[in-house]
Amino acid sequence: MEIEVVVTGYLEENCYLLKQNGQALIVDPGDEFLKIKEKLKGVKPLAILITHHHFDHVGALEECIRAYSIPVYDKNTLKEKDITIGPFSFEIIENPGHAKDAISFYFRKEKFMFCGDFIFQGSIGRCDLEGGSIEEMKESIARIKTFPDDITLFPGHGPSTTLGEEKKFNPYF
Repeated sequence: MEIEVVVTGYLEENCYLLKQNGQALIVDPGDEFLKIKEKLKGVKPLAILITHHHFDHVGALEECIRAYSIPVYDKNTLKEKDITIGPFSFEIIENPGHAKDAISFYFRKEKFMFCGDFIFQGSIGRCDLEGGSIEEMKESIARIKTFPDDITLFPGHGPSTTLGEEKKFNPYF
């Protein structure tokens, strides 16, 4: 599976394009639809995955829906915890704290997780925005600490990291 990062908008949000067998998933289409569309040439988008609905993560959502007529998967639409879309299989991990609707998409076989603004390299998402809660964030961190160290985390902003590195060096852990 190929993972392509498209940095979008003035907050430099990471939109991820997961590509496999000529098909793709779009994770958090933050902004700059034409930039995202250009990177999707030659593949068929199957769905859009939303980690949370803050504006910097969904700025190009409506344009993606109109252009590709594909479903959106977020906390409100997902009733199952294990999902398969075409060649992609993943689990839904709820992790409120930064936002009430915050979820991560965990690709167990590939050992990576798209975590939105839950965890950043050396930090976590703000809890002082509407819908945020430091208590819920603490609970989410306690749950994620039970996952394997070798998971690569793909955050909503900044570079990727591993859960093991965050367990060692992230002061919030």
